[in-house]
Amino acid sequence: MIQRLDAGYWESRYREKRMGWDIGYASPPLVHYIDRITDKSKRILIPGAGNSYEAEYLWDQGFKNVTVLDWSKSALQNLKRRLPGFPEEQLRAEDFFKHRGSYDLILEQTFFSALPPARRPEYVKQMTALLADEGVLAGVLFSIPLFEDHPPFGGSEEEYRPLFSTHLELLKMEPCYNSIPERAGNELFFIAKKA
Repeated sequence: MIQRLDAGYWESRYREKRMGWDIGYASPPLVHYIDRITDKSKRILIPGAGNSYEAEYLWDQGFKNVTVLDWSKSALQNLKRRLPGFPEEQLRAEDFFKHRGSYDLILEQTFFSALPPARRPEYVKQMTALLADEGVLAGVLFSIPLFEDHPPFGGSEEEYRPLFSTHLELLKMEPCYNSIPERAGNELFFIAKKA
């Protein structure tokens, strides 16, 4: 049985520093993707951002329209300590499935694997709702079986392709060539677009 993955669960994980998935810096596949974006005015969302190293990287590269979403206030405060100038109103401690907004780009980094697999169709539907016309969802997914009763939950390209294609146009899904060594061969990079 999957344990209750609510705000209290995630807050305790961050307070107790029990985040084995946290690599301590921005994920190389996402850094490579971010480095190719030329429009710094894009409205960007990072849901389930945790310590949000990708948001920090974006900010340092001149992207100032970045919203960071996580249930854990401690995780958001960790980002604020590293980036005191990051606007408070762009740090949102709330439930992703209740969040409202319109974004040109949403970045996925370990959030999908933190959700119980039964919620994955709802995740894709909510991502679609949050994307502006022509908006893009891009990021990294695990491509291995992981845990069944607690995060991170894994999966495979064969599962993900039909799931994402229900609401989005899947432009790319392929093995990451630039994963960190510990995740080499176990990650997929994907790009999906709101049609």
